[in-house]
Amino acid sequence: MRILLVEDDELLAESLAELLDDAGYRTDISPSSLSASALSASEEYTLVILDLGLPDGSGLNLLADWRGAKWSVPILILTARDSWMDKVEGLRAGADDYLTKPYHEEELLARLQALLRRRGSHFSFLLEINNLRLDEARQQFSVDHQEWQTLTSTEFRLLRYLMRHPDRVHSKRHLLEQLYALEQDAAAPNLVEVYIGRLRHRLGRERIVTRRGEGYMLVSV
Repeated sequence: MRILLVEDDELLAESLAELLDDAGYRTDISPSSLSASALSASEEYTLVILDLGLPDGSGLNLLADWRGAKWSVPILILTARDSWMDKVEGLRAGADDYLTKPYHEEELLARLQALLRRRGSHFSFLLEINNLRLDEARQQFSVDHQEWQTLTSTEFRLLRYLMRHPDRVHSKRHLLEQLYALEQDAAAPNLVEVYIGRLRHRLGRERIVTRRGEGYMLVSV
């Protein structure tokens, strides 16, 4: 699940992105309305976290533009503006939720999960394919109904993507894009091979097959 984080405070943005990455999300950071608008037009996001005080305009205007263009991605406003009128304006402009700074990390993550659940069963937090189960909330997996095992954040993101798109061949470059945010796109392609190897060791080699010259595929049967 890929998140667009619109936040101009560099330290806060990096801290929040690290939290989200550890929770299994892929996060792209945008420090301005202009860059956020460009990213939303060129990239595919599951959810947006939006600050209202941006250096080149109000986040409310950006929100209104998105909703006016019928962009239906869930949007959580995360801002220091805590008056009831600010909250009303944000929700009326099209936000799906509103959280004020400072915030508790667990509450933020819980609100994100709630927004994703509202989108329907596609965002179930327990995936199961061919006796392989993945608990997205706990970042744990179980094979053949044996005990649950914990994944690293990168292992989790890779396995979740493969399980949400089974029986499809994914190139190394495509998988790398799913694992790393825009500023990390220069990451070495062999990292995909490393993490595929780790997953095969933990899940069983037969679950992830290689299509020579094409990429990797998680098989559902």
